[in-house]
Amino acid sequence: MTAESTNPERGAAYDDCADKPESVVSTDSPESAGPADGSSVLPDPSKQRLLMRVVLPLAVVLAVLMWVLATRDSAVQRRASSPLLGELTPALMGVTTGGESFDIDSWRGRWVLVNFFSTTCVPCVKEHPELVEFNERHSAADDARIVSVTFEDSAANVSEFFAVHGGDWPVLAEGSYSAAVAYGVTGVPESYLVTPSGVVVWKQIGGVTADAIDNIIEQLTANA
Repeated sequence: MTAESTNPERGAAYDDCADKPESVVSTDSPESAGPADGSSVLPDPSKQRLLMRVVLPLAVVLAVLMWVLATRDSAVQRRASSPLLGELTPALMGVTTGGESFDIDSWRGRWVLVNFFSTTCVPCVKEHPELVEFNERHSAADDARIVSVTFEDSAANVSEFFAVHGGDWPVLAEGSYSAAVAYGVTGVPESYLVTPSGVVVWKQIGGVTADAIDNIIEQLTANA
């Protein structure tokens, strides 16, 4: 057998598998193949306009949302709603840490800030100078007063706290839990502003400032 001789069966099989250009099917899709002249494919202008109409408004909305989230008050420091707003203040009475009897109804005719706090609460400590400032502003005219209610604290801790940080308004320690429930307190600091007629008109979750309280009083007085 010479080198050129082949097995007929092998040759037939080989011929069947041989490349035949005219029968080859391209796996490239029309989209993946470029133009026949080799030029690049430009985006459809109508699709670009549609994309801009969708993406641009979304980008604007997202930017506005981020700005609102960045500039709004935190969840723990904001003016809040309450079922008490527009209603008479709940009964608030007891014995102060100074041993005196207290009843909020005896303070009718004055603005009253009911402040719930704790001596171990860092925001409460930060808020306290503002309460001292507010109390001093109104002490001469006696047109606004503060009463503080302890929240899960002791009378001894409260007395020491006021001795260190100042302030000479009444503080209720005993029975403070029932007062917190009546006002719907969920944490401290938390404050409620009561009008001279005994109506709750403002609730603040988080620390208050003397200026903020006075602004509320001025607005409500002007609109009365």
